[in-house]
Amino acid sequence: MLKVLLTRLRQGHRTMPYPAGPAPELPARALGRPQLDPRRCKKDCRGCAAACPTGAIASGRLDLGKCLFCGACAAACPEHAVEFGRDHRMAARRREDLVAQDAPYRVAEALEAKSLEIFGRSLKLRQVSAGGCNACEADVNVLNTVGWDLGRFGVQFVASPRHADGLLVTGPVPENMRLALLKTWEAVPAPKIVIAVGACAISGGPYIGHPEAYDGCARFIPVDLFIPGCPPAPITILDGLLRLLGRV
Repeated sequence: MLKVLLTRLRQGHRTMPYPAGPAPELPARALGRPQLDPRRCKKDCRGCAAACPTGAIASGRLDLGKCLFCGACAAACPEHAVEFGRDHRMAARRREDLVAQDAPYRVAEALEAKSLEIFGRSLKLRQVSAGGCNACEADVNVLNTVGWDLGRFGVQFVASPRHADGLLVTGPVPENMRLALLKTWEAVPAPKIVIAVGACAISGGPYIGHPEAYDGCARFIPVDLFIPGCPPAPITILDGLLRLLGRV
């Protein structure tokens, strides 16, 4: 026991200061929020649209809800009309806010005052992996590690939907998960919220249009927060959650 205490003293405080301090930078290989400049687009050039595997970009519009952040569109554009930055702030309250044009991007706003009174200091979530590949699930799990410590904000994951305030959904919702998602949603007592994490949960991701998938969870249940990415970085997920709770 003494060795454990001495080791802990040597390690010191390891939890990041965010949001009181600066946010951690995205990993070198991670792409942040893309910027689209329609003025640079050539009318007869459709290279970016042809390169996109999910149809996320077309006619001067970039849908972050469909974007896999593969960077193929930026690589295919000779005019550099599409560029991926380093900004991790991408969560949005409304699906239409994920469609980026030349206007400033609208990041997520806090819940309404009445909902903040209920969920602002304590939010229990049941995570539903609705056919996900485990990439989004893994980055959600990172938030429970000592470096991130999601519990310090009063946000915790629970095993039973009966004990939850809402759902955090990942995956494109294939047919064999449709009923399970609906039953889990129905088991959560009202009032409740839903958070869709990742391109699959928002739009179907690479499975968009597949006959055995339903292109995300919004088709069945109302979504209060959309967090795009494939997968979204932990800081993107955390930032979205904190904005929803009025902490940022």
